[in-house]
Amino acid sequence: MAISSDAPDIKEITRQIEEKSVFVDDLLGQIQKEIVGQKKMVERLLIGLLADGHILLEGVPGLAKTMAAKSLAMAIQAKFQRIQFTPDLLPADLIGTLVYHQKSGDFVVKQGPIFANFILADEINRAPAKVQSALLEAMQERQVTIGEDTFRLEEPFMVLATQNPIEQEGTYPLPEAQIDRFMLKVLIDYPQREEERQIMKRHAVIHDLDIKPVTAIEQITEARQSVANIYADEKIENYILDIVFATRQPDAYNMGDLRDYIAYGASPRATLYLMQAAKCHAFLRHRGFVIPDDIKEIGPDVLRHRVTVTYEAEAEEIGSEQIIQEIFNKVEVP
Repeated sequence: MAISSDAPDIKEITRQIEEKSVFVDDLLGQIQKEIVGQKKMVERLLIGLLADGHILLEGVPGLAKTMAAKSLAMAIQAKFQRIQFTPDLLPADLIGTLVYHQKSGDFVVKQGPIFANFILADEINRAPAKVQSALLEAMQERQVTIGEDTFRLEEPFMVLATQNPIEQEGTYPLPEAQIDRFMLKVLIDYPQREEERQIMKRHAVIHDLDIKPVTAIEQITEARQSVANIYADEKIENYILDIVFATRQPDAYNMGDLRDYIAYGASPRATLYLMQAAKCHAFLRHRGFVIPDDIKEIGPDVLRHRVTVTYEAEAEEIGSEQIIQEIFNKVEVP
C-alpha cells in the first residue's frame, strides 16, 4: 500500500510507538503466566483498554473470561469487580443506593460495585431492563446517578460483559442501543488440545493468581494518546468506509445477493470503532501506521453485533458472521 507524499513522518511516529508500546509485551507476559492460549481474547481486552471501549465476550462457561479480566486488572494495579447478573438484580445492587444514617439523621450514599476500573458483568443478558438502563449510563456517560447526585467514574473504566451462546431460559435480549455501545463482540472458542493439557497441568491445584503489577494506570493514559497519533492513510479511511457502507448498501458494492439478508447495517459508531480498534491493533504490533490487515483482523469483532439479519436470513441459517465475511472477501483492499 503506497503512502501519500504529504503524509507525516511515518518513521518518527513508528519510533515513538515502539518506545511507548514496550509495556505491552510485559503486560501480555504477566497475563499469559495464568492464561493458557486465548491470545485473541487477551489482545482484544488490551484493545478495549487502549481505545477506552467496552467489550462483549461470548463463550461457554469455563474459558477463563473472568481470570483474564482479573489478571489484566492486577497487572495494571486497577480495581476489579465481578458482578453476577441475575433476573432479580436491582439497579441499586449495581450502582449503589442512599442509606439512612441514624446518628446524623441524613441519607448517605453507599456506592455499589460499579465504582471500579474493570467491571465483569457476568451473564449480562440475565438482568432486567432497569438494570441495563443503569449500566448503560455508566458505559456511555462514565457516570452514575444515585438519588439527586451524579458521580464520575474513575478512569480507566471498562465493562467486560459475558453472555452464554447456549439458549437458556431466564435471559433477556439486550437492547440494540446497549449492544451498539460495546466496541467489540469477541467470540471465545475452546482451547486447542495441547493448550488444554497445559491448563490441566498448571491449574490442577487451586492457587492464587501469580500476577505482578508491571504497568501503572498513568502509562495506559499515555499509551492512549500515542494510539491517537498512529497514522492512517486516506486509502485506509476509504477502506473502512467501504466495509461499513457495504453493510448498508450492498448493491453499491456488487453484493446485491446480500440485500435480502441484511435488515440493518452497521451504525456510524462502527466506523469510529473500526478506526480506533485498527490503530490499537497496530500499537500492539509496535507499528506507527495502520495497514489493511489491522482492519481485517479486528473488523469482524467490531461489526458482528452491529449487522442485523432479516427473518429470511435466519430461515436460511445465514448469520451476521457469514455476511461480514462475504463483505471482507469482496470489498477491494487498498
